[in-house]
Amino acid sequence: MTEEEILSAEIAEDWVEANKQRSGLGVLRSNVAIAGFLVVIFLSSTLLYFFLEDEPVEYGISMDYDQDRTRGYVDDLLELGHPEWKGRMSGSAEEQATAEYIANLFEELGYQSTLHTYEVPMHSVNSEPSLRVCEPGTTGNFGIAPCSPADVGQQITTFNHRMDYVIQGFSGESSIMFGQDMEVVHLGNGTDDSLWAAASGKVGYVVGGGSISGNTGIMTRAIENGLESIIRVNKDYNCGKIEGNDCVPIFKGTSISAMKEANGGSVPSQMAFIAMSKDAGEILESVVINGSGRLEMIMDVTNDQELTIRVPCGTYYGTSDDLLIVGGHHDTVYHGPGAVDDTSGTASVLELATMFSQYIIENGEPDRTLRFCTWGGEEEGLWGSTEYVKEFKSELSDDLRLYINLDMNHVDIDPARGNSVRLFANHETDYNHIVNLTAEYEKDNPEMAEKYDIQTMLLDGEQGEDNEMPCNSDHCPFVYQLEEGVRGRAAVCYGSGSWEYHTYLDDISRFNEESLGISVTIYGNYVKYLAWNTDA
Repeated sequence: MTEEEILSAEIAEDWVEANKQRSGLGVLRSNVAIAGFLVVIFLSSTLLYFFLEDEPVEYGISMDYDQDRTRGYVDDLLELGHPEWKGRMSGSAEEQATAEYIANLFEELGYQSTLHTYEVPMHSVNSEPSLRVCEPGTTGNFGIAPCSPADVGQQITTFNHRMDYVIQGFSGESSIMFGQDMEVVHLGNGTDDSLWAAASGKVGYVVGGGSISGNTGIMTRAIENGLESIIRVNKDYNCGKIEGNDCVPIFKGTSISAMKEANGGSVPSQMAFIAMSKDAGEILESVVINGSGRLEMIMDVTNDQELTIRVPCGTYYGTSDDLLIVGGHHDTVYHGPGAVDDTSGTASVLELATMFSQYIIENGEPDRTLRFCTWGGEEEGLWGSTEYVKEFKSELSDDLRLYINLDMNHVDIDPARGNSVRLFANHETDYNHIVNLTAEYEKDNPEMAEKYDIQTMLLDGEQGEDNEMPCNSDHCPFVYQLEEGVRGRAAVCYGSGSWEYHTYLDDISRFNEESLGISVTIYGNYVKYLAWNTDA
């Protein structure tokens, strides 16, 4: 898959929204159904043999998850967030501090620690934005400018950044003031071409997205029609679930390659793009679109630059060149802590690295090389994993046995919100092992098996087929961007999602470190099995 395809609207928007919420990843294969085809012979309380293709497989379940230690990693990572906005946005000082923390931890654990850096297109939010609407006063004095300081009786509503509105991926800047009396044009759901044409030089106001393909489709339409800026209002997602009856605005990515194509080769640096909540959007509609009010929209954003993102890795070299990699992205959206997305996955990677550091001390070096990495730049287009695969394409094509991705491998603290954990792979052999290990996990942990719905599935189709491996997270480059003719093998875990996904409310209050133990234990024991069995 090309870089442009990774950053396409379908991946950056539709896949992320549809799949990271875990609402439909294909036909799930129930462990109960699969178990009916497995013959299980119990040899001891900790050692089992399962038959795969008539050959006995010895797993030796022994990798134990420490949820208190994992929670400690979560707390450390959250402390590294922006002092005001809480996020660890790619290319920021917060992301750098996070990557250095992870690299130092890998070194302390005895791995060969490396910190890779890549210069990639990246936007930055430089200072606190301002979004206000004003209903002019009625002073009756000739010559008094509406909504000016002298306009007695004016009513100004100030919207709260992060709560009422969020800057979108690769937004440009804006400096719209009350005195300009900038018109805001209601574009409906964005499907009417005549409305877009009528909004040239004005601010467009889109509700939802209609048939427009996410942020990328909206932004390219705005560019092609010469709009001043864009406001997208959420009236149909997470409504009434996390903040009263409101629909909280979320951050979404926008394809920079599509923006450049629409803009003649460069990104429009003077076109701001924000998302608003339902309640805030309706206030703006009432005051400005349906009334005589005015808009102030000051967004201090730079989007025509390259910034440094980081990829820290810890490697323990085995006796062969065969390679196993476990990863998750350490960056978050700019405006929220990202406790679930993806501090949960990053902390899981660190816990696995810790578990294997101890296991190696007790059992000696592995046959296969172990590598643990975390990725910057995921939220803006899988930049970190893409650049890493590009740099090490030859080695990965020759030696990579399996890449495991942990992205929101988490279940909310309230099981009523959903209790599923989905484990999927794109190769039948890996899938069968995961099914077997899942069955053993459920046998050894009956309370967890009762509390959580652990699902497994095989997604081994070609790209474009219904059962393809999706490209919605950092496993994508490892599957589709190796040398020509080489399709990488990957396994992924997603939890049951988060209503707070990409909002300012993705914080520790919803965190459930217990749930991470499912994927860490199952995948940890599979990595152990592969690491000490080069024939597997």
